[in-house]
Amino acid sequence: MVSKTNRKFERERRHKRVRRKISGTAECPRLCVFRSNTGIYAQIIDDVKGETLVQASTLDKEVKTKHSNCEAAKEVGTLIASRAKEKKIVDVVFDRSGYLYHGVVKSLAEAAREGGLNF
Repeated sequence: MVSKTNRKFERERRHKRVRRKISGTAECPRLCVFRSNTGIYAQIIDDVKGETLVQASTLDKEVKTKHSNCEAAKEVGTLIASRAKEKKIVDVVFDRSGYLYHGVVKSLAEAAREGGLNF
């Protein structure tokens, strides 16, 4: 009998493998993306200190679209880029958290690049 793969477990495995190589510093923090069925969340993290510098999600009041789709991802991407500019953060390392660079994750990344983040 063929067993069904656990998609969440496989994504977490990919995320751990990527996180062995990617780390955020004070000069170049990590832009981490989490995607759920109901929303999109993005954080800029300094892994040396272990603190979140900037965050944005579909739960914020500034975001009009409250779903987990490409339009909401674009809004979250521009919002996190503008909040990063306020804290004078320009260069980041993009962490897609084991998700494919496609659809929602891609639109968030492109909107953050258009907003002024370099990665």
